[in-house]
Order: sequence, then structure tokens, then C-alpha cells
Amino acid sequence: QVQLVESGGGLVQAGGSLRLSCTTSGIIFSINSMGWYRQAPGKQRELVATIISGGSTNYADSVKGRFTISRDIANNTVHLQMNSLKPEDTAVYYCNAFLRVRATGGVYNYWGQGTQVTVSS
Repeated sequence: QVQLVESGGGLVQAGGSLRLSCTTSGIIFSINSMGWYRQAPGKQRELVATIISGGSTNYADSVKGRFTISRDIANNTVHLQMNSLKPEDTAVYYCNAFLRVRATGGVYNYWGQGTQVTVSS
């Protein structure tokens, strides 16, 4: 069974940095895209950043210039480098991926369990 395993959340002061990582566990055939979403208390889950198989990236306006998404293709891992963190970045961050498990199978959407990021002022 394929799962997304996240790491790297924690508590940091405003202006600090954190790096989130997400890797797939289990055997997969291909990755269409991987990315990060976040959900703050009382708010809807929102896109933070995504990277597709060709390498193109997409960022929420609120994190452009501060966050960088990258991938380690060999290890089916995606990273989110978060710099200049603000209190409003506080949220549970979820890894998301569209994966093809088998060559003849379809593409399915997977979510990680979430990792807490807290930025203190």
C-alpha cells in the first residue's frame, strides 16, 4: 500500500526557516505531481506549492519568494524549503501526490497525514 510520509515540521520564530520533506512508501510506477497544501485552524485547506513531472512549479502568491519546492526523483521525495516564515504561515502542512501505482493502472490522489508548522511572533 502506498503512503506519503512527511517530516520536518516544528516550532520556529518569525523570520526563521524550516524544511519539510515528503517521500512515498511502497512501490509506485510514476509520479504525475507532488506538492504541499496547508490548513490553518478555522480555514479551508489551501495550495502552497506543487511540482509536476516535467519540473514546473506553482506557488501560492502568499509564499512566492519565500518558499521553494524541489524534488529528489531517485527517491520519490519532495522538499519544501520555507524561509522568512511568518506567524500567518502557521498551519498543518499536508503532502499531496498524484501517483500511478502500476503501468496499466490509473492515476490516484494521495495525502500525507500532515505535519504541524508553528511560527511564533
